[in-house]
Amino acid sequence: MENNEFQLPDAPDITGLRFRHFAGEADFPAMAQLLNACAQADQVDYAPTVEGIQHDYSHLVNCDPQHDMIMVDADGELIGYGRVSWQREDAGNWLYEHMGRVHPAWRRRGLGRAMLHHNQRRLLEIAAHHEADGPRYFATHLSNDAAEHGAAALLNGDGYQPARYFFAMTRPNLDNIPDLPLPSGLEIRPALPEHYEAIVAASIEAFRDHWGSSDAENFTVEQLTTSPVFDPNIWQVAWDGDEVAGMILNFIDRDENEKHGRLWGYTEEICVRRPWRRRGLASSLIAHSLRVIKDRGMEAAALFVDAENLSGALGLYERMGYQTIRRAVSFRKPLD
Repeated sequence: MENNEFQLPDAPDITGLRFRHFAGEADFPAMAQLLNACAQADQVDYAPTVEGIQHDYSHLVNCDPQHDMIMVDADGELIGYGRVSWQREDAGNWLYEHMGRVHPAWRRRGLGRAMLHHNQRRLLEIAAHHEADGPRYFATHLSNDAAEHGAAALLNGDGYQPARYFFAMTRPNLDNIPDLPLPSGLEIRPALPEHYEAIVAASIEAFRDHWGSSDAENFTVEQLTTSPVFDPNIWQVAWDGDEVAGMILNFIDRDENEKHGRLWGYTEEICVRRPWRRRGLASSLIAHSLRVIKDRGMEAAALFVDAENLSGALGLYERMGYQTIRRAVSFRKPLD
């Protein structure tokens, strides 16, 4: 057996099955194909590309792909992979996170269970190096709980419970956009490179109030500006003097639109810093954003929201014309 390969104690009996370590960028094209096949089967809107995967893997936090990934081949074809990482939430919880994807043609043969157990064993090794000074959980996420029945059943059978729900929402058209002026004293300015540090810092501060917030999820200027969908010309950033009050970092995913034959713009990274909340700023920024993406030729808008967001974001988006199209769920299981 080559050094790159290893065995799993509960691997299913499949001819030609091979478990190995991550091979770096050489794996990205096959990973993109696998993720697109899974997205279609699971009825989610993603359109993963090699470029997008490369960007994501250049910004992994608390994850060493050479040790924290498992690749699954059958007769030389990538049919599954998994990855683990960890983070410490601001609330004090230790989260030991994992993900796994199995090609739809190879599901229900025991691969998902074997990969889940492998990921948990690796996370236990990582957790052994951390202080047990707070609650510790295995954590994972499903993008569409209405379609991923097999994965949900596997997690439930292994002791996981839903911890939080999230909604994918769309505004199905860009008609009748309300005229909502900014609160007095605020203005929207073009986002210039010299503003990026302040914009990122303001976003990090604002999202500290959200469920599951953690330093591990904070993003950097470099991460933001190297994204394949980076387009500051359609951002809507509200300023109060030299202070960022709130923002929406809109983007358009051209690859995703082409794949699905649609014209959507995303109104994402919606946040308002505490001193400027409850003044109608978020509503105004959404209205401005809808006009901006409409001017770019888009026909609908989309976003993701925490179903239990304490700031009432779900109700706000519904009032602005967004409708829920899919529910995602975060699962957790006590580590101890």
